[in-house]
Amino acid sequence: MTDTPLITRPEGLYCPAGDFYIDPLRPVARALITHGHADHARAGHGAVLATAQTLDIMALRYGAAFCQSRQVAEGQMRIGDATVSFHPAGHVLGSAQIKVESAGPSVVVTGDYARTPNPACAPWEPVPCDIFVTEATFALPVFRHPDPAQEIGKLLASVAAFPDRAHLVGAYALGKAQRVIMLLRQAGYDAPIYIHGALQKLCDYHLSQSVPLGDLRPATVACGKKGDFAGAIIVAPPSAFAATWAQRFPDPVICFASGWMMVRARARQRGVELPLIISDHVDWPELTATITELNPAETWVTHGREDAILRWCALQGRVAKPLRLVGYEDEPE
Repeated sequence: MTDTPLITRPEGLYCPAGDFYIDPLRPVARALITHGHADHARAGHGAVLATAQTLDIMALRYGAAFCQSRQVAEGQMRIGDATVSFHPAGHVLGSAQIKVESAGPSVVVTGDYARTPNPACAPWEPVPCDIFVTEATFALPVFRHPDPAQEIGKLLASVAAFPDRAHLVGAYALGKAQRVIMLLRQAGYDAPIYIHGALQKLCDYHLSQSVPLGDLRPATVACGKKGDFAGAIIVAPPSAFAATWAQRFPDPVICFASGWMMVRARARQRGVELPLIISDHVDWPELTATITELNPAETWVTHGREDAILRWCALQGRVAKPLRLVGYEDEPE
């Protein structure tokens, strides 16, 4: 397909018609950002266009001066000779797919996306396009993620079975932590949930955006004696488990919420006693179903495992190519 509106440069995906980059790898004059995770949203750009929530999240993570100027994405916007629009991606709060239209074929850049409903953000929206740029984080047939409610059921069953132990749930600060909390609330768990201090700002922001996280309390010894955390659920970034911070809890059950928990070796390496397979990305059936349903003329693959989905596309008679953007790697989930 010729005259594609996006090309690859060392900085990332570039639109010549609009003179902008999407999720660039390094500071650029004009950046369109899909969502607030650090492998997509970086500080130091001249101008940033993103959803209001992503702009707020970037300010929380990088400081108010993370870019020189910012603009909220609303409706269809003209940038140079290109038209862009933002559509929900279902990944984390504020996440969006970006559609780019110019004289040639239309392109949708998904960033990261999830089709399983996420109570902490707006649901994924199918966006018709000629070229579909998809992530491939879990693009292997082995990745078939279970119902998140089922995984939360395992956590609650363990809490009931071990009332004298605290349950420490490793969950990344943006998106996964809030999703775990919301899944617990949806399962009827209305007790206080304790959170590591690194989660406080982003949880407060979700509350300000009407995401009902419920009763959250700081997971500090100042809240009470060590034994007071018996039977409690504590959510923290996984990095906290290697610190002395984790020693304040009584005989903790170490849990980790991630799509990577399907890989038993990863769970063992992290010392995870209770792996929770909860992903904010499409798995293999969802990825192949999305390509089938959207039926683009071309599929471009980035962020992860490209070979299997490229082979699947070839067997289906679909045109596909790897972007192989240097610097885009697997998200830690």
